[in-house]
Amino acid sequence: MSATIRAGRRSVAISHPDKVMFPAAGLTKLDVARHYERVGPLMKPYLRDRPLTFQVFPGGIEADGFYMKSVPRHFPDWIGRVQVAKRGGTLVQVVASDAATLVYLAGQNMITPHAWLSRADRPRDPDRLIVDFDPSPGAGFAAVRAAARACGDRLRDAGLAPHAMVTGSRGVHVVCPLRRGPDFGTVHAWTRALAEEMVADDPKNLTLEWKRADRGKRIYVDVNRINYAQHAVAPFGVRARPQAPVAMPIAWDELSDRGLKPDRWTIANCGERIDEAGDPWRGFGRRARALPKRPG
Repeated sequence: MSATIRAGRRSVAISHPDKVMFPAAGLTKLDVARHYERVGPLMKPYLRDRPLTFQVFPGGIEADGFYMKSVPRHFPDWIGRVQVAKRGGTLVQVVASDAATLVYLAGQNMITPHAWLSRADRPRDPDRLIVDFDPSPGAGFAAVRAAARACGDRLRDAGLAPHAMVTGSRGVHVVCPLRRGPDFGTVHAWTRALAEEMVADDPKNLTLEWKRADRGKRIYVDVNRINYAQHAVAPFGVRARPQAPVAMPIAWDELSDRGLKPDRWTIANCGERIDEAGDPWRGFGRRARALPKRPG
């Protein structure tokens, strides 16, 4: 048994469409594929020309999953590909330039696409900066919102354009578009310096401790995605959690909303959100700025 989804100019077959991927929410593989059909046009600007790593769950999210990087041989020719360097050789990864690719990947049991912070033509020069505020157990989400706002103030003072996204998991990503030029090492060092200043100013609530056991109830300020071949959940991507939450871009002032939660939007209700708010990050790339000489 299969179903067919029309995505752009392509008709994509979804095998075993009734396979339950999210038992608690009662969502099937077809439901996931339809989500990516709907949000694919919104995701396109954030995925175009970027190598993807995708999280696959052949037996649904309650069974074992894995991260897939290499393009399997059975993928059709129309799926975009790019060869990237890895230690000791090369790797061919998917590049998603259209909604049809995301629908196809959902048909291959993908739940979450993760995108590089650089584009395929210059893979060692990032055009995004991401600070991930990851709360430890016991840290309230109000503190996460406050930390993200404080980070945005610093980034804005430095001349960058911060954007916020609730991750669909526990925290918030603060993301800035960058003009390409500095390599990953330079951008990471700059952002690490900013994170160190934040932690020095608020050591009670923030930490740079990598080991979870050393964080206590503090929020981990994670800048380690800013490295070659690292990746981050794509805007509007589904997370492998019981109610199928979605990583949702938000308007900056929504960080002041006491009702905001990191998993507020799911496959079931994100359609209403998109109809009402569209994409709060629209025009993201046009707001790219050069990396400042030092944090603000």
